[in-house]
Amino acid sequence: MTQAMISAAQPEAAEAGAAILRNGGNVVDAAIGAALVQTVVDPQMCGIAGMGSMHLHLPSQGVHTTIDFHGRSPTAVRPAMWQNSIVREAEDGWGFILRNRENELGYQAATTPMTLRAFDRALRLYGTKSLAELLEPAIAYAEQGFQVRPHMVHFWTRPPIAGRDGNLPIIAHFPATRKIYTRPDGHHLEVGDILRNPDMATTLRRIAAVGAEDFYSGGIAERIVADMEANGGLISHEDLRACEPEQVPPLWGTYRGHRIATNNPPGGGIMLIEMLNILEHFDLRAIGHNTPEYIRVVSEAMKIATADKDAKVGDPRFVKVPVEELTSKSYAAAMADRIKRGEKTPVPRFNPGGTESKHTTQVCVADAAGNAFTMTHTLGQPSGVVTDGLGFMYNGAMAVFDPRPGHAGSLAPGKARFSALSPTIVFRGEKPFLVLGAPGATYITMGNLQAMLNAIDFGMDAQQAVSAPRFAAVSDTIEISNRITRAAEAALRGMGYKVTRHPYSYTFAWVHMIRLRDGVMDGGADPATDGMAIAV
Repeated sequence: MTQAMISAAQPEAAEAGAAILRNGGNVVDAAIGAALVQTVVDPQMCGIAGMGSMHLHLPSQGVHTTIDFHGRSPTAVRPAMWQNSIVREAEDGWGFILRNRENELGYQAATTPMTLRAFDRALRLYGTKSLAELLEPAIAYAEQGFQVRPHMVHFWTRPPIAGRDGNLPIIAHFPATRKIYTRPDGHHLEVGDILRNPDMATTLRRIAAVGAEDFYSGGIAERIVADMEANGGLISHEDLRACEPEQVPPLWGTYRGHRIATNNPPGGGIMLIEMLNILEHFDLRAIGHNTPEYIRVVSEAMKIATADKDAKVGDPRFVKVPVEELTSKSYAAAMADRIKRGEKTPVPRFNPGGTESKHTTQVCVADAAGNAFTMTHTLGQPSGVVTDGLGFMYNGAMAVFDPRPGHAGSLAPGKARFSALSPTIVFRGEKPFLVLGAPGATYITMGNLQAMLNAIDFGMDAQQAVSAPRFAAVSDTIEISNRITRAAEAALRGMGYKVTRHPYSYTFAWVHMIRLRDGVMDGGADPATDGMAIAV
């Protein structure tokens, strides 16, 4: 009988987590061990200098909590420092394009590196194995190498989208980065090449030997700050010492008799609950999965939540977020009535439409005792910067702040930007039913939403739920994947919608899920990557 299940976006990570479970580790050990491997084998999607959100339900320890580790803007940031450099808003609404791209690529792009601190904190509080022990598989992959996957090369070589530059500069602009990701002739590594990162192996060995604190106030911290100071970066010793994840109870909602536990702002869980509350007013099963009417109704719920997020949701330390209003059933009922009347909600944008970039990854773990862990962690936007000799890449999450003062997402020292990261656990009664999460930037909540509807309203198993064709509406345009029927597209156009078809069969977030029913688990890994679910 299956005792536990792990689902992750990379086979190496899923295998590492499964091995930890077999060797007596708990769900926290398995998730953190898998995530550490992810920082090595998918180093533009995540990293120890990244950010994220984790959600832990541990009835064996009497714990249900979330740990938020969003990166915060350095103390050197000033609200108006980039307002005269704005070229335009990114076409997908995810950040702004600046004249010199300093918020996207380079030393000023990095927010505070929270990930390693959060991993260490979770293990100390709730794990059974040491950080040093769990670093061993990640060190081995960094030292011995791993095969470059098609997904990685596609990310590096993808043409410019949403008004941004292409991604090759992320791995080729800076010499310390170039030596890791390119061949001697300067060409990027190709599919099947072995990527070795001995500098990262050395860094991880040092962390294993002397502890995570070295990254924030020891020898590694000295090297980080020296590199920042030498290259116009913003991160200081003060910023590193201030890196502290926030532990808060989950945000709760309900949907068709299920209890929904998700994360709080600045995470995206508030959008999930708002959309589910709206959609509870529609018989989605009777409407029919991915019919034109289904796409219209769900897309309008997405647009309403997106417009509310843009206007009202940000870092609660800096913005008064109307959580009670946006998650209330009465507000949802009023929004559902608008949809029933055929109203179209506008999503104001400078440049609506476009394709969202994804620099994020996911791991889910659950066991037969009802313990569950889901975490989404990310670089936000890879900065392209690697301190020579350290091997890891810094996040570039400054790219998603609004350079215009006076907005919910505007710049301020010590501020976190809204993120759609929304690791979620759905309960039937007191027991977990779905454990899920996704990478995919602004599409994360839209992917999580559809996977939840697929499982709850349409009875799909985990793999079916994450594999079914998806769509998204994060602007006035409805975007559809290539497996949404042409007939449905034509019908939506006939309703007056602008529709963009993407050439990909699997897109709009990469959802990973574990389903638990009557003591039986099944897992799903999004087919858009070569991740996998493994039963133990």
